[in-house]
Amino acid sequence: MTTTLEQPKVETPEPPPARRRWESWALAALLAGTAVAYIWGLGASGWANSFYAAAVQAGSESWKAFFFGSSDAANSITVDKPPMSLWLMSLSVRIFGLSSWAMLVPQALLGVGSVALLYATVKRWFGAAAGLLAGLVLALTPIAALMFRFNNPDALLVLLMIASVWAMLRAVEDGRTRWMVLTGVFVGLGFLTKQLQVMLVVPPLALTYLFAGPPKFGKRLAQCFAALGAMIVSAGWWLLTVELWPASSRPWIGGSQNNSILELTLGYNGLGRLNGEETGSVTPGGGRGDAATAMGGAGEAIAGGAVPGGGMPGGGPGGGGGMWGSTGITRMFESAQGGQIAWLIPAALILLVAGLAVRGKAARTDTQRASFVVWGLWLLVTGLTFSFMAGIFHAYYTVALAPAVAALVAIGSVTLWRRRDSLWVRAVLAVTLLATAAMSWVLLGRSASFVPWLKWTVVVAGVLAAVAVLIPALTRGRIAAVVTLAAMFTGLAGPTAYAVDTIATPHTGSIVSAGPTVEGGRGGFGGMGGPGGMDGAGRMGGRTDGAAAPTMPGGAAPGATDGAAAGDGMGGMGAMGGAAGGLLSGSNPGEELVSLLEQDAGNYTWVAAAIGSNSASGYQLATEDPVMPIGGFNGSDPSPTLEQFQQYVADGKIHYFIAGGRGGGMGGDGTASEISTWVQANFTAVTVDGVTLYDLTS
Repeated sequence: MTTTLEQPKVETPEPPPARRRWESWALAALLAGTAVAYIWGLGASGWANSFYAAAVQAGSESWKAFFFGSSDAANSITVDKPPMSLWLMSLSVRIFGLSSWAMLVPQALLGVGSVALLYATVKRWFGAAAGLLAGLVLALTPIAALMFRFNNPDALLVLLMIASVWAMLRAVEDGRTRWMVLTGVFVGLGFLTKQLQVMLVVPPLALTYLFAGPPKFGKRLAQCFAALGAMIVSAGWWLLTVELWPASSRPWIGGSQNNSILELTLGYNGLGRLNGEETGSVTPGGGRGDAATAMGGAGEAIAGGAVPGGGMPGGGPGGGGGMWGSTGITRMFESAQGGQIAWLIPAALILLVAGLAVRGKAARTDTQRASFVVWGLWLLVTGLTFSFMAGIFHAYYTVALAPAVAALVAIGSVTLWRRRDSLWVRAVLAVTLLATAAMSWVLLGRSASFVPWLKWTVVVAGVLAAVAVLIPALTRGRIAAVVTLAAMFTGLAGPTAYAVDTIATPHTGSIVSAGPTVEGGRGGFGGMGGPGGMDGAGRMGGRTDGAAAPTMPGGAAPGATDGAAAGDGMGGMGAMGGAAGGLLSGSNPGEELVSLLEQDAGNYTWVAAAIGSNSASGYQLATEDPVMPIGGFNGSDPSPTLEQFQQYVADGKIHYFIAGGRGGGMGGDGTASEISTWVQANFTAVTVDGVTLYDLTS
């Protein structure tokens, strides 16, 4: 008797479905359209934020300035952020020469990369339709359309945060440690881009993996510590180098009072943003310059360093109407922030809850549920932090919410649409559409003259789409495509209109915002001006479309200084703009002044010195020679001291001192004020192109 032993069957894993042709074409169209939109007309914004533009120029001339992120190639002081975002722009300027395009195109490409990476992250677990929708929503988010065309660090920060989620979800998929290590690397690089802001995504990453990672809990915990180690190494090498570098041979750390990168990290760019106690801020009576007095009672100074509350009607950040707007759960929906990001936040929150309900019985390691968890926690943690932080807050920070909103809208919509045979799912979709239409009605209604017909069209489309999804017969066949288009129009028409307006409008200055001017929008000042800050001509709103400049309290128009206005008699009001620039806007020198600064420039370490980084920036960008920004961004950093400045002058290292600008010269007892007083007492003033300056070699 013989027996036949059967060979066990080996199941061949089913190959992944081939990408359908329409997916490739749709992705190509999405990325090409994003590239065109973000690159189109970039040069119109000039130097954008001249504070960072000057550092880009400096880094393109000096590798030392490149490494530290110095404001000038002579390395007197750094910007108040780590330099990673500057590195990309500086390399581009080194290759192509100094121009607005060379500086801003890398930012636009970061936007295209962010859209592509979000598509890939969502598509891997939810399909191409969800990936394309996520990428489209991100690309059309108004504040994203602005920040990917601007030179702030936020563009690179967004890409790195998306990358960290992509890597963590890959770890949830297969449990490999290398993905968690890569997650930590991306977070660490984000730290080198904008310091502690990237840490807002760490709790979502860690909690999601600890819950959904495939290995046993002990190993998951160890992998999270491995990610932490990778984060520390990828960020710490630069911090340690800066901290150990002899202070005498490196630039002053801008934004710090003690020349310490750790102080900057934990204070001005750290806890100070949460509790409002930013070290080195400009406070009335605080010994760093009485900005309220110089601005005719307008309140404290406006950019990254002023403390909210004391000068504006409505009190401090705990209530309504403070310097940075009222804090609270509705902050993201208020006039200043709403048009930037709020269009789809209600939809994202509803779809988050519904998506978790749909995946409720899935295995612990279910990657789709993990996706809902990580994107949802990103939105909640970051949104709540922004809503309640008492320190410096600008509307453009909300770009950090855009990827989470886009991902949740995409994965939630597709997940529910695939289960539309269920009545409760159709009801949730209908409620989502109605909430989205209502949000668009509110936001579009804040700009009465901006496409006034659009809010009616959106509401009609939203109501019709909501009714249609409740009828099963209308969610099948060809009619389903019409319902889908109506739903997409409801969600995207408003933000698209804002994004188009943003792309068509040049933006410059330190505080900018997307979209048209809105009723009740806050500029840099409490309840004044448009939705942004200052543009290069001193106008509120950060736009350069010819809008009229407002009159400031006290009767002075922004930029109305000739270099000898209020403050210390040397142009305190220059903090508001004009040829000398100021706190929020770069200087705009005329040809005669530029020619004067360029004479014998090679004989000096700095062709000039000016109070405040923005004031110095325009002169430096015009001459491409180092200009010392006394006191850094706010003019409140103790760099250089009066004694150091006097020694520089004695050694013949500084040619001119340019009056006006921003800083201690507006009053108070800061070193900038001491330097201004000393120069005024010992040198003769001349006026060139409406700007007062002093020849320190005469």
